[in-house]
Amino acid sequence: MALSDPQSVTIGGVANSLPNTGRGLDTAIYTKDDGNVRLRVTHNPGKTRVRRSMRLDFQKIAADPLLAGVNRVESMSAFVNIDVPTIGLTVTEQKDTVKGLIAALTASSDALLIKFIGGES
Repeated sequence: MALSDPQSVTIGGVANSLPNTGRGLDTAIYTKDDGNVRLRVTHNPGKTRVRRSMRLDFQKIAADPLLAGVNRVESMSAFVNIDVPTIGLTVTEQKDTVKGLIAALTASSDALLIKFIGGES
């Protein structure tokens, strides 16, 4: 079963429409028309576990602070990886666990997320 096409990802208050630009067995790629935002969805089944991954890539052209008039392409990626057994955990339990992590990261004005990005552990 495929996700809806296009996908939409909001970054910094700006919605980005990401139409499907690639599909394979257990994989889909959604890319913004300018190529600056890409969403990759993969499912890697094993004998007893499945790893599901959603990766968001973002890039922009930024001025080099040390060299006047020089611009560079800078990029980052953010991942959500879910590693589950093929039996024993319900979809609801999996969903609730992921939602728990997301809620912890985004609670109190994203305090834990900001600390994590800042290198705290």
